[in-house]
Amino acid sequence: MSRKDLRIALVSIEGTNCDHELRVALEHLGASPEIVHLKQLERREVEASERRMLSDFQMVLFPGGFSAGDYVRAGAIFAARIRASIGSDLETFMQSGRIVGGICNGFQILTELGILPGRASGKLGTPEAALITNDSGHYECRPTFVAWEGGAFPPLRETPRGERFLFPSGHGEGKLVLAGRPGERLRALEEAGQVLFRWVAPDGRTASYPWNPNGSEGNVAGLVSPRGNAFGLMPHPERAFFRAQAPDWTRSEGAEGFGDGYRFLEAVVEYADHHG
Repeated sequence: MSRKDLRIALVSIEGTNCDHELRVALEHLGASPEIVHLKQLERREVEASERRMLSDFQMVLFPGGFSAGDYVRAGAIFAARIRASIGSDLETFMQSGRIVGGICNGFQILTELGILPGRASGKLGTPEAALITNDSGHYECRPTFVAWEGGAFPPLRETPRGERFLFPSGHGEGKLVLAGRPGERLRALEEAGQVLFRWVAPDGRTASYPWNPNGSEGNVAGLVSPRGNAFGLMPHPERAFFRAQAPDWTRSEGAEGFGDGYRFLEAVVEYADHHG
């Protein structure tokens, strides 16, 4: 399937480390992803031929990793650099309706920017949520399951509510906490369809540790913006793209084909290809 005209920016800085995995997955879907360092978008300290603009792309994704070493807190330095340089460009991009996404550290970045849970205007703002240290107090890395909430994310509109995906987790700061009175903001997000995924147990029941690896409020594993074109999730679909990446692939017939990450990223790319 060729989608060579679908240009996707995978924005990185020092410490981003899941960009190549995501690039390989998107290339298999026929798109044209490019790993773009923030300096290229700032158009400084790089050759003229290496300079880029967000408007050159149809989708922008922030991959996982440990940007700036997660100093201060996860995603905070990357977000501060974006605000100071390309913040207005990112606002314009989101207001156009094109997809902006963040995976793991990318989710943390979008939260720090105030894009998630976000405002209907699509503008950056004061953070209204945070992804803090896991309840376990340490890094959690294992296969985990999430369920689609049937919300306001257009790429999954045709996916049955409750559909489960196996996406590996790998984070130390993934516990979602929301501003305001406990439970109040979560109910508002649920009503608005802004809960993208929830952590669930392998049988689909309500998750508890370790199936909720961080203790996030309401078992929330991902959010979307009010408009639905910005999303963030803590687990890694790019690490479940190929069948050979599955934890049980040696106990099945071969390792050919694709995993649950393929289903999710294919839906996102398909939507962006028609609406970018």
